[in-house]
Amino acid sequence: GTSGEDGAAAPPHRAPDLLPRASGTVLGRSAELAALGRAAAGESAVCLVTGPTGVGKTTLAVHWAHRARGSFPDGRLFADLRGFSTTGEATASDVLHEFLTALGVAPRHVPESVNAAAALYRSLTADRRVLVVLDNARSSEQVRPLLPGGPGCVTVVTSRQRLDGLVATDCARPLPLGMLGPDDATALLRAALGEERVAAEPEAARRLAVLCDGLPLALRIVAARLATRPQWTLRAMADELADEQRRLKLLSAEDTGVEAALRLSVQQLPPSAGVMFRRLGLHTGPDLDRYAAAALAGCTPGRAGDALEQLAAAHLVEDSAPGRWTLHDLVRLYARSLADESDREGLLRLLDHYLCTALAAAAAAEPGSRPCCTLPPDAHRPTVAPDFPDRARAMDWYTTERANLTGAVSAAARAGLADRAWRIALLLWPMVVQRARDGWTPVLRHALDAAVSLGDPDAESRACTLLGWVLTEEGRTDEALELLDRAPGRAAAAGDTEGRALALVNLGCARESRGEADEAVRCWTQAAEAARGAGLAQTGMLALHHLARHLLETAGAPQEALDHCDLALGLVPAGQAEARRVLLMTTRGRALLALGRPGEALEQLSAALEAAERTHFHDGAVPALDGLAEAARALGRTDEAEAYAERHRRALAGTATGTTTGTTAGGG
Repeated sequence: GTSGEDGAAAPPHRAPDLLPRASGTVLGRSAELAALGRAAAGESAVCLVTGPTGVGKTTLAVHWAHRARGSFPDGRLFADLRGFSTTGEATASDVLHEFLTALGVAPRHVPESVNAAAALYRSLTADRRVLVVLDNARSSEQVRPLLPGGPGCVTVVTSRQRLDGLVATDCARPLPLGMLGPDDATALLRAALGEERVAAEPEAARRLAVLCDGLPLALRIVAARLATRPQWTLRAMADELADEQRRLKLLSAEDTGVEAALRLSVQQLPPSAGVMFRRLGLHTGPDLDRYAAAALAGCTPGRAGDALEQLAAAHLVEDSAPGRWTLHDLVRLYARSLADESDREGLLRLLDHYLCTALAAAAAAEPGSRPCCTLPPDAHRPTVAPDFPDRARAMDWYTTERANLTGAVSAAARAGLADRAWRIALLLWPMVVQRARDGWTPVLRHALDAAVSLGDPDAESRACTLLGWVLTEEGRTDEALELLDRAPGRAAAAGDTEGRALALVNLGCARESRGEADEAVRCWTQAAEAARGAGLAQTGMLALHHLARHLLETAGAPQEALDHCDLALGLVPAGQAEARRVLLMTTRGRALLALGRPGEALEQLSAALEAAERTHFHDGAVPALDGLAEAARALGRTDEAEAYAERHRRALAGTATGTTTGTTAGGG
């Protein structure tokens, strides 16, 4: 919702500051810094810093943002949009989620749709002075949902593209950033190496500046290598750099200039860091932790962390967050070009790291659930992996690793590792269930294609079941039915009773969305019978919930609905399948209300609400609050009813999905 910010946002303890650490020296940019300063004074709400890669756009923007922090007392927001990354762009949904939570919105209250989240974001910034830095934008369309709403806000966008649309329609002030001139480039070397060393070899310093073509990224890498090797002369470095440029053709092409400098830097790395650097080129996402790095390099997480610190000291990786590292796009491409066949084993170990860890995370996210897959026989099992003591920690891991996991699926598909591709994709299900309409279709299509290519009917059934449910939630029912109609048969062919029952549950939901109530009931009944026969308690619980909901809401049979709820709730012990228990208790409370037993209904719905809040199941709290308002009203407790109704309105404004089928795909 876009009008529920009064209930969605609690006042933050302090103004948010998402700016990364300022690094590097800004030289030769006085005009651009002055222009940014005029923007902060109200001249332009959007500043667009453009130029080639490695020219210092991010350094300039972050440097100025830190310098101007006093002009923005209500917060400084920063997001890397990854517009030119090989690992995929940051989605508007994820960036808005980060910004809104930084501004004080509880994560469970962030709207799922981009339009609603953007509207809430604009509303929250309407009366604030906030600085927003949007780094590495690819297009005007990527930027627009992230522009704040207030006249006191300033946005700085960096991009390799001109983004003429942002200039034309959003009055952005373009600030083109070019290469440094020889004097400023030499001054950058002087700042990094010290006045005395550069003054001793002025001609060599100027030659280095010219050989680097004034590109700050190349200059900084060369300076870092010289700074850690005082025995090297600047002339020797210039001679070596010149030799590299003869082999790499023209220095004037920015990418070869960076490649030459990177080659020189990598040649000087300790052996373990050199291996790590090559393997990092195989990574599948925007950043990684020491566990993923250990899988790539075939070492322990401790040694991986040491190697990453060495790479960070050489300015070949950057700290993106505590315990996480990222590579500049061109550095990543260069590392990838160095990988040989022996390094390709690192990709398989990385995929198996994500596969094993996702299995553990899924089990922690839904205690008591059965895994949707097992490990391949030849899987590499990591000796040390992240620990998931509870659901919250598991879901945090999914959120942090989402881009890496989806990238792993794509990488596995490209490498012909279909047995890994479908497994990793389906193990995303706890996050898919939480945010069904959040762009999952492409990665689940990869899973389906991989399953079909293997001729694996079980994998195909599971992929059809989860993808079909997502398509149903997106309102693409015809596409969903094409998949869900074949899923039960494929599961039966594989002898997978649980897979068949889950497929029937989701097929019933798709039929229901088409208004085919009788067909939906038939599917859910078959699913319940199959689950009961195979002792699949959680799956049976799910099927019975849908039957109970239908009996209450469509068939007008509250007593039968109550009986189905009682049967379902008795299948699984307390502490397991909490989300399904909440939905069942809510349906049971509504059935009691329909039977004219409002006192019992109030008690049952109160228990449902308590369980929803205890497990942070916001989508379950919404219908429970609605039912409580009705029950209190039926008891003549007008004030209490209005209080519940107000809480319901506020919760509804921040609901993630607002659906009644939020756990339909549970268990894979």
